[in-house]
Amino acid sequence: MRIFNCIYLLVFFHFCWTGCGNNNNSQDGEKEDKEDVLKGSMQVGVDETVLPLFMENKEVFESSYYNATIVPQPAAEVHAINALLKGETNFAVLARKLTAEESRSFEQRAIKPYIYPIAYDGIVLLTNNASADTSFRVADVIALLKGSKVKDVKLVFDNVNSSILRYFKDLGTIDKIASNYVEALTSSEEVLHEVANSVDKIGLISFNQYLYLKSSFTEIDKIRILSVLNDSGGKHRYVKPSQASLSTDEYPLKREIFVLNYQPNFGLGIGFSAFLTGDRGQRIVLKSGLLPATMPGREIIIRDRIN
Repeated sequence: MRIFNCIYLLVFFHFCWTGCGNNNNSQDGEKEDKEDVLKGSMQVGVDETVLPLFMENKEVFESSYYNATIVPQPAAEVHAINALLKGETNFAVLARKLTAEESRSFEQRAIKPYIYPIAYDGIVLLTNNASADTSFRVADVIALLKGSKVKDVKLVFDNVNSSILRYFKDLGTIDKIASNYVEALTSSEEVLHEVANSVDKIGLISFNQYLYLKSSFTEIDKIRILSVLNDSGGKHRYVKPSQASLSTDEYPLKREIFVLNYQPNFGLGIGFSAFLTGDRGQRIVLKSGLLPATMPGREIIIRDRIN
């Protein structure tokens, strides 16, 4: 919270500075065109598995600050990170931070990043309603990725470069994925189609994408969410993803979403970061069905009498 407060103070002092500067418009009109914390245009690399959440924040931010334009560059995680490293973007919303090796080029250029958590998401396991399976184990997912047959099923991922697949590679310390029981498509919607039409497929997508797609996907009645075994602490319980199970850490496939600002200057990235981590941005996270990184405050109206 102390870091977030620093952002708000920076934005507040910027407003004060801008307000003072407005008195000198006639003397220095060129400054009006420069980017600042709430004005200008910025390209943002977005992990496509959290694109629905990002787009909700973008729309509200731009409607509130009409001089600001956020240009999303949605991509699979690998491509979004490569764009950041190549300088094609300098702001990203991802499901992980950069590694020490990836951060080295920024350190050499003396660029200090501002990185903040904005939400907690989950990875959802989906199956066909006609399937006999109602639950699954994380250990079985890892085994299938390594090429070991544990059930007569195949895992279906949204993209070979996806953060979903990378999550399980990290979890199982897997260097190379075996192709025996794994398929990779090109989108989460394709995963839903595959599961809706196959009884021997288990789809893996982000909770954010599932919540977004379930209202528009016409065959959603053919799909069900699998419970995932949580065997931590010696207890064995099967849990489905929800805000509640994410908040209590009961759902085992929980992951954190970050905003990574590598802008070398005091620009729009500061203002957008403050919005994402602030009360309005966190309310959007809460409304989306994900878990906010910081729970927004509750507004309580006290009346002296009842009408």
